[in-house]
Amino acid sequence: MWFASPADVRDRLAAADYLSDDSIATSVFLAGALGKPLLAEGPAGVGKTQLAKAVSAATGAALVRLQCYEGLDEARALYEWNYKKQLLRIQAGGGEGWDAAHDDIFTEEFLLERPLLRAIRAETPTVLLIDEIDKADVEVEGLLLEVLSDYQVTIPELGTITATRRPYVVLTSNASRELSEALKRRCLYLHLSYPTPERERDIVLTQVPGIEADLAERLARTVATMRALELKKSPSIAETIDWANTLLALGRTELDEATMDATLGVVLKHASDQTRTRKELGL
Repeated sequence: MWFASPADVRDRLAAADYLSDDSIATSVFLAGALGKPLLAEGPAGVGKTQLAKAVSAATGAALVRLQCYEGLDEARALYEWNYKKQLLRIQAGGGEGWDAAHDDIFTEEFLLERPLLRAIRAETPTVLLIDEIDKADVEVEGLLLEVLSDYQVTIPELGTITATRRPYVVLTSNASRELSEALKRRCLYLHLSYPTPERERDIVLTQVPGIEADLAERLARTVATMRALELKKSPSIAETIDWANTLLALGRTELDEATMDATLGVVLKHASDQTRTRKELGL
């Protein structure tokens, strides 16, 4: 059992500096209790990846991360053979027959584990983070079905490897494309959106020791106002925290117009977004 209850999730994630709400705590608890992957979907910068890291920290489990990208294939996600080492072994074998060489080179010694196989074979508690699955090609989802359905991997030369201890699996998606229904059926679904100003204030107070509560409140409400604008890229929670650390580094105790104008680049990374924000906020 990963967690005893949703309340236990909240307490242990908070101890790992991740403030959850009822929806997050319940989903995280059920993913562990039911042994099902958790699919966390939402805009970039709302804490999806950090959630997996917090589960790892809260449970003391090792974190194995598969970062998805266009062109990701089985060799980078699951396993591949060390072809150079196999070739050297064949050359060293001299004139031995192919059958003998085949049995010798397709063994554990020549197997290169990638994140999915590493998590399946782990004998200690492991959190498997499959990050930004929506960036990978559709074919990768097919690869994941066996792993997420039966927690096993089939290697033709070695047979089927089944997990002795199921990893806690978190998939994240920025919803840049629709994921397959087959993949979704195997997961519990959690939608994460930007936090309320009150919750973001609490996150800032947790992550930035030394900041005054009033300043954290002003930061959170200002960022919430920015997110309501039609921007290319709304500020993430991480960027709010960066802004708070910036003000501490500059020795500022207030978020006045001059300070906001001078530090806007910490939270807004597009010139058009800065121009629009300055106009809307009267800077």
